Amino acid sequence: MTLFKKLRELVHHNDDIKLDLHDIQATVLRERPEPYFGTHAMIHFDTPEGGRELLRRLSPHIVSAEKWWDVQYAWIAAALSYEGLKKLGVPQGSLDSFPTAFKQGMAARAEHLFDVGPNDPKHWEKPFGTGQIHLALSIFAENEDNWKKALEIAERELTATRGVTLLMRDDFGAQPDSRNSLGYKDMISNPAIEGSGIKPFPGQGPAIKAGEFILGYPGEAGVPLAMPQPQALGQNGTFVALRKYHSNAGSFNRYLKANAAATGNDPEMLAAKLVGRWRSGAPLTLAPQKDDPELGHDPQRNNDFTYANDPEGLAVPLGAHMRRMNPRDTKLALLTDVNIHRIIRRATAYGPPYDPDADGPAEDRVNRGLYFIFISARAMDTTEFLQKEWINKANFIGQGSERDPIVGVQDEGLTFTLPKEPVRQRLRGLETFNELRGGEYLFMPSLSALKWLGELK
Repeated sequence: MTLFKKLRELVHHNDDIKLDLHDIQATVLRERPEPYFGTHAMIHFDTPEGGRELLRRLSPHIVSAEKWWDVQYAWIAAALSYEGLKKLGVPQGSLDSFPTAFKQGMAARAEHLFDVGPNDPKHWEKPFGTGQIHLALSIFAENEDNWKKALEIAERELTATRGVTLLMRDDFGAQPDSRNSLGYKDMISNPAIEGSGIKPFPGQGPAIKAGEFILGYPGEAGVPLAMPQPQALGQNGTFVALRKYHSNAGSFNRYLKANAAATGNDPEMLAAKLVGRWRSGAPLTLAPQKDDPELGHDPQRNNDFTYANDPEGLAVPLGAHMRRMNPRDTKLALLTDVNIHRIIRRATAYGPPYDPDADGPAEDRVNRGLYFIFISARAMDTTEFLQKEWINKANFIGQGSERDPIVGVQDEGLTFTLPKEPVRQRLRGLETFNELRGGEYLFMPSLSALKWLGELK
């Protein structure tokens, strides 16, 4: 049974659901299907009139979170940059109410994101970071036919609108077993959201207050976060951090083969140690000695664990990718509220499927990678915190200067610690296996706000 079908079984209706599900874009609460197909498109508004007309044309096709499990499994999501909102003619007083980081844009926030070295905006693909991207459209579908139908709708409305330009388009999906660009099963551990109408999966923990993800509702502190004004624009919206990565799969394969023997592991065991899960999605906490694909494919079991019996990281290293991104009950050297740093993830892989045997230099030049889409009411703050503190530092887990082995920016001399008995081991020579090719901070309005924007005078 696929995750998407399992989610439909978990949907429940009760009087505690107080979210305006009919007004929230489906992508905020809707899991990416498996398998999945889709497109990311970046659009420029040549004129304010063209931008507003396109929003009016697209709005009827953007599905809400209300009863999304009953609709056809293809949907369109829309999010706008600060420059896009300006181009549409949003009043200055309203523009001023947006967070500073959003107004500055992701490229200008490189220092706060630790986007240095190969991730520096000077290396980004155009049009990312140029201020030319005004609207980002994403299409998600569970099969190729539904994807093509949704794509045809978007293309029709775009073609019929004067005063807009398609800057770029990336198709994604159709990866075997929905694996990502380095061969791992992805999208297993998203936070449960209070009021979403979906019961948490085992291991997700208590549902997090909706206000951490959707504007206009109480967050973990008991009060709503500040939101853009007027209420017609901000209510039921959220923020998005979109980041496009290129994966150096050849370098990754070479690293696994060169270092596995020295640690007494085979390449697949080392790959699991770097992430915290086997490629199948089975967590090392529940399958410490060998892969268990059946476990990895079972959403009722593959996330149902804690680190209580692994405080030293003997099973899952403290610096492993997934332990950094969701420490759970790990004892942290620097105290922080994990719940306010959770994000909704909608990752999509593009390019040809990952090949574990391809380790030549040419493999690094293959157009293959990931779009990370982070959704949160405080997406800018959370993404910058995660990038600078949890991904590219390790003080919070007592690992000093070590960096995330999968998405961290590596420097010569940095290490990765493998806790072992009687003596820990340190791996050297890590490379930046996923290099940033571009990104944008975006605002994902509610359906009513899209209508409000389309009718601006």
